[in-house]
Amino acid sequence: MEKGFVGIDLGTSAVKLLLMDETGRILKTVSKEYPISFPKPGWSEQNPYDWYEQSIAGMKELIKGCADKIEGISFGGQMHGLVVLDAEDQVIRPAILWNDGRTGEECVYLNETVGRDVISAETGNIAFAGFTAPKLLWMKKNEPESFAKIEKIMLPKDYLAYRLTGVHATDASDASGMLLFDVKNRKWSAKMCKLCGVREEQLAKVFESYEVIGTVKAELAEELGIRKDVRVIAGAGDNAAAAIGTGTVGNGDCNISLGTSGTIFIAADNFSVDDQNALHSFAHANGAWHLMGCMLSAASCNKWWMEDILRDPDMAAAQKEICADSRSAGNNDPTDKAACCTVLGRNHVYFLPYLMGERSPHNDPAARGAFIGMSMDTTRADMLQAVLEGVAFGLRDSLEVARSSGLKIEKTKICGGGAKSPLWRKMIANIMNLTVETIESEEGPALGGALLAAVGCGVFKDTKEAAAAVVKVTGEEVPDPELVALYEERYQTFRKLYPALKDVYGEL
Repeated sequence: MEKGFVGIDLGTSAVKLLLMDETGRILKTVSKEYPISFPKPGWSEQNPYDWYEQSIAGMKELIKGCADKIEGISFGGQMHGLVVLDAEDQVIRPAILWNDGRTGEECVYLNETVGRDVISAETGNIAFAGFTAPKLLWMKKNEPESFAKIEKIMLPKDYLAYRLTGVHATDASDASGMLLFDVKNRKWSAKMCKLCGVREEQLAKVFESYEVIGTVKAELAEELGIRKDVRVIAGAGDNAAAAIGTGTVGNGDCNISLGTSGTIFIAADNFSVDDQNALHSFAHANGAWHLMGCMLSAASCNKWWMEDILRDPDMAAAQKEICADSRSAGNNDPTDKAACCTVLGRNHVYFLPYLMGERSPHNDPAARGAFIGMSMDTTRADMLQAVLEGVAFGLRDSLEVARSSGLKIEKTKICGGGAKSPLWRKMIANIMNLTVETIESEEGPALGGALLAAVGCGVFKDTKEAAAAVVKVTGEEVPDPELVALYEERYQTFRKLYPALKDVYGEL
């Protein structure tokens, strides 16, 4: 390795660090976990100091033996989190995360009192409970003394970049999710800042994701054993970074991410907003834009069902149970076309995957998870199948919004922990009627961060060239017409369930 580039994926449960050489070859990955707290039902917080400490510990492990080769560092990071610093740049309170649902009243104020049309005209989006601006309004109302101390408002990965460089910076893709940013014109919205009681100088300088924001601080460079001129590149929100890491950079390209949350990400050369503001209209890390539907709970639904409810950590074995009664003579391999022929598209149990409320397309923090359709012969395999299918149905809700806007989407890349499941990929391909492409590396945001670092250091001229050089499709799951038809009928039932329960959720 002549040159090394570090991508840091600052996730919700862990930070994942990736080392890539100048050819795009992944040399090493390191992961470090940190806690998440739920102080009240629907609340979700983390300590930003934990992010930094674990990132530095992971960096030391990652670059051991090659620290002098490191050229650049960049990021993909969990979006929307509110990190507030005082005049001494100390953290004022725990970060309020993307999946926190406490801001229902603030969202109603922004969407109904101020007005969806006004908010959308200013930002290209409407207020969702996880966005940053409603959290600021909540803090202003409920923690006024702490709110008065705010000197800098930051996002999670940007706090980490600040600790590395001393520079208060953000990028256009991550800033798009704050509801303080004019996405179309890539600048802060003066009107939104005024509505939230925020001064523009409290916000970070906005860069494109591939631009250099500074170099690593001298004392930190010495601690890590790297050169003092190692460049730090702005990076991107996790989904935009994942899109770079999966090569989702051309107009109409699509990527599905199955992580803690679930997203469908559609790259676009031009800025657009759907009629209902059901999808997010954000800046992309490639300098253009994208549409995105985001579910708050995706692979986390599986984790909850298997670990918290069944107390069974063996997800792979449990998924094989789903196909155990296949007509294919005991073959329970979900990669076999004949396998699962008696169960896929025929499950009588439905699962609504709204364990933390829901964002796209319902925008309802009060929504909650539900199983429907159980009977005396329902098995645990039926219920796990319902969980997997429920997430795929939820993603299709967002896909249908995109299709209704005239977008023709026929295939998608896939990344995230859930993408490793052949069974889940099969379900998604047939529920969404998309060819699902797997890629050589499923590192997503971490690889995207490393590629952005390489672009920022001049190894590649732009993100398209970087993706073309590094991202390789290794397989695909093609929709089966019979399963597509079966799942179409199931989906039409699924889409009736949330409206039927919406009033009940409000009462709960």
